[in-house]
Amino acid sequence: MPNRDLSPWRPGGLLGRPDLDPFSSFRQEMGRMFDDFFAPAEPRSFGRPAMGFMGVAWPSLDISETPDAYKVCAELPGMDPKDVQIELKDNALTLSGEKSDERREEDGDRFWAERSWGRFHRTIPLPAEVDPDRCEASFKDGVLTVMLTKNPAARDKTRKIEIKPQA
Repeated sequence: MPNRDLSPWRPGGLLGRPDLDPFSSFRQEMGRMFDDFFAPAEPRSFGRPAMGFMGVAWPSLDISETPDAYKVCAELPGMDPKDVQIELKDNALTLSGEKSDERREEDGDRFWAERSWGRFHRTIPLPAEVDPDRCEASFKDGVLTVMLTKNPAARDKTRKIEIKPQA
């Protein structure tokens, strides 16, 4: 007895009907997952949305905390400070901005032009209240640094609670 008679699978699916074959749809889904996984990753460019490839947000941030303040550093290469907005509202820091660039080159019969444009918007929630009158920002070599001084009243609200044994 030929082997093909033992298996109801046919090239079109189970008994020739792909809609009845669960293995056919499983095989297609597995093929799609492997194709997606091994697809070449596209390089990130400035013109991509804030949430780019694999959910990576732009710009990259470093956030550190001391007992008295928060320090937020954002990498903004090639940007001008006048194109960046910083806002502190409802105990959250929002950084937003826009960058556009145009390059042109002519060489005899050759003409080359390139334009790029991108916009970002990042909101960082802060766990403790900050004093809006004592916040400072500086921009140097493409790195934005924002110092957010904690509100002394908010620092005093934190205290350790002792656990007492039940009587």
